[in-house]
This record gives sequence, structure tokens and C-alpha cells, in this order.
Amino acid sequence: MRARSTVALVSALLLSPMVSEAHVSITPRASTHGATQRYTIMIPTEGKVVTTGADIEFPAGVIVETIQAPAGWKYEVKRQDDRIVSMTIQCDVKPGEFIEVGFVARNPRSGDQIVWTLRQRFADGTVTDWTKGPNGVRPTAVTQLTAPAAR
Repeated sequence: MRARSTVALVSALLLSPMVSEAHVSITPRASTHGATQRYTIMIPTEGKVVTTGADIEFPAGVIVETIQAPAGWKYEVKRQDDRIVSMTIQCDVKPGEFIEVGFVARNPRSGDQIVWTLRQRFADGTVTDWTKGPNGVRPTAVTQLTAPAAR
């Protein structure tokens, strides 16, 4: 019995980093100032309640150029002047499944990071903010920026 509980504890410890990485997240986690970058938002459903959508806010200085439009989901963008400032995604992601949403954006020319506001909406009406956690901003919602390599 003790061996079984030890195996369960070790399994839980080994799997916990993978579970925490499965929340709504954005990649890549590093890019350069002013670069045109393809970003991917991963939207999984880890629990028992279907995901019905997600929201992302594009911080000042980020210029969204194109958005991936795969079959099976819809999106709506909000603009401020000509700049896309947010996107609402409507989708049904069943438990144990995920979707990826891609977009191409031009990074800000300054600053050390982009902090993306990511929220997930569920069929039961709940909303989870994946930007901020108990210890501040989650690393899965941040893209670190560095200066371009010298030529």
C-alpha cells in the first residue's frame, strides 16, 4: 500500500508541471523589438466544463497584421482607430481537447516584455484570467523582448 501511494505522489509531482503549462498560453515566449512574429494561443479544456471562448487583449505597441481563421470557430476584433486592440474567440472545446489560434503581429520597438491579457470562458458562465496568478503575472502570458542581433 505504501508503494502505491509513493507512486501516486511521484506521478502527481511529475505531471503537475505539464498541467500548469496546459492553461491558456501564448508562444513564443521570446522575440525581438520590432519583429514581425507569428504567435500561437493554445486554448485547452482541462476540466469537465466545455470552453466556449477566449479573449485576448493586444497591448499598446503590438500591431496585429493577420489572424488565422480555421474552420469551426468564429472571432470578433475590436479596434481603436485602425489598430486591433482585442479579439474574442467563440469556440466549443470539449474536455481533453484544445485548439490553437494563430496571429501575426509586429512587436513594439521598445520595452522588455509583452504581457498578454488572456481569459477563458466556460459553458457554466465562469471566466478564468490566465494572465495573473497568485504570484503575479504568469510566464505563459509573457513574451520577453530583446534587441535585434547586430548585423
